[in-house]
Amino acid sequence: MPRRAFTMGVGTILDAKRILMLVTGARKADVLAKAIEGPVTSMISATAIQFHRNVVVIIDEAAATKLAGQDYYRWSFANEPCWAPYR
Repeated sequence: MPRRAFTMGVGTILDAKRILMLVTGARKADVLAKAIEGPVTSMISATAIQFHRNVVVIIDEAAATKLAGQDYYRWSFANEPCWAPYR
């Protein structure tokens, strides 16, 4: 458990212009895979980020272990087009 935390509702998060999600460690691998690749469900609040247009997810290798599309995600990141910053 974190020593300090803050709570924010899903609606408030989705109202943001940009969402930055940082996920580290193997303990978060299952929920990360569900949040990114699974169906949207009220049982896992993080799945709601799938509705947002501007989300950046930063993860480490340990957190990525359960992602079905991890090879695709690596390729996409490595081969990002030169015009990507202008999206």
